[in-house]
Amino acid sequence: MSQQDRDLYIGSTSDLRRRLSEHNSGKSFSTASRRPFKLVYYEAYSAEAEARKRESSLKLHGQARRQLMIRLQTSLRQAKS
Repeated sequence: MSQQDRDLYIGSTSDLRRRLSEHNSGKSFSTASRRPFKLVYYEAYSAEAEARKRESSLKLHGQARRQLMIRLQTSLRQAKS
């Protein structure tokens, strides 16, 4: 989640720590202006094709994104308690 605009970044990678570091150091042009980022949720898949399919679903289908946002809001509220 961008700590600047509070919006989610949705993507896929084979190395989560490296990718988060790239986003936070400004190496990723598309997200440099939204730094810093905080990891609030991730999903792991054993097959890259499954991960890409889920990423696409979250980016293109409003219902999938809404369900994720509900899950995150509930989780983040509980973490603050």
